[in-house]
Amino acid sequence: MRRLVALFVVALLGATIYGISGASSGVSANHQGVSSYTLSAELSAISNNANLGCYISSLDPTSYAAGAGSDSVKSSAAAIWANLRVEGLAINQYVTSTLKYRPNAAELAAAKTSLEDEMTQEAANSTTKCTGSSAEAVAAMPAEMRTSEILDQASSLYLVKKLNETVPLTEASMKKYYKSHVTDYDALCVSIALVTPTKVPAFEKAQAAGASVVTLVKKYSQDPTSAAKGGAYGCYSPSSQYYTSVRADVAGATFDTFPATPQYTDQSGVEYALFVAVTKQSRTSYTEAASTVLSDLQNLNAEAADNVKNTLLEHAAVHVDPSIGQWGLNTTGPAVFAPTVPSKTNVSGAATLTSGASTYQ
Repeated sequence: MRRLVALFVVALLGATIYGISGASSGVSANHQGVSSYTLSAELSAISNNANLGCYISSLDPTSYAAGAGSDSVKSSAAAIWANLRVEGLAINQYVTSTLKYRPNAAELAAAKTSLEDEMTQEAANSTTKCTGSSAEAVAAMPAEMRTSEILDQASSLYLVKKLNETVPLTEASMKKYYKSHVTDYDALCVSIALVTPTKVPAFEKAQAAGASVVTLVKKYSQDPTSAAKGGAYGCYSPSSQYYTSVRADVAGATFDTFPATPQYTDQSGVEYALFVAVTKQSRTSYTEAASTVLSDLQNLNAEAADNVKNTLLEHAAVHVDPSIGQWGLNTTGPAVFAPTVPSKTNVSGAATLTSGASTYQ
């Protein structure tokens, strides 16, 4: 689905830029549209089938439960689904018109399997567990919705192959990436200093004067367990569940030196400055690092693809029926926003009219 496309989208090379769409209902992108009637039927199916709703929600977490009426959903849910449909329309139109791609029966079958696998994976990462299988969820979609989603997935998979910025997730490519970034997967032993905010200036002054990690910990750290060991907190290899966060904490840091700028953490309601330093590094094998290499490549591919997806959407002529939402730009790129209405209880600047106006302009 478009969650996959958010990870892998082809680079725009000479994409056509369209003018304002003339569509008057539903949503459309570059003159490919979905009617309000079709969107309503899709949302009704998602809202009324618990298993389908569970899997769809896992792709972009929101509630598709009924709204004020039995045949309605919340405006935020309608906007999120409309956004997914806009993304699919724009990508499918680009693949069809620019890359001249038409999936065959075998590619559509593979796309259906990919769609189900993606839904299964996303649902597994969700706090809400779905009662049925993803295959059952796809089968529960209205026929037009199911056909569109499989077609969009096929277009997504085709685009994956065309994105120059991505690294293929094959064993050979992963090993090659590991060899060229081998130090990124060193096992890391770290020391910490937990410092009260009022002591941070003195801590920084002492470090600037040349105080060692052990000396700084002994004088300023409020964590008794690590302080008793000179600040030593633990060692983490790529196979550790904490490795990615530890590696991020010390990225760019000088060996055996606390950073100039600390993180801040809350311990039992008390805020502390947290300084983290790498005190030992050791090389790890590809076998031990493989899962982290895979995660890194997925993230790199996702970042590159998401940028291209946003470029594609920025160049698309998108129409969204005002009753469904508004097309705009948020912090991560173009998206459908839920319709906004004035507050019932707190309209800014509201006042009671106590007398008639003498003139009207």
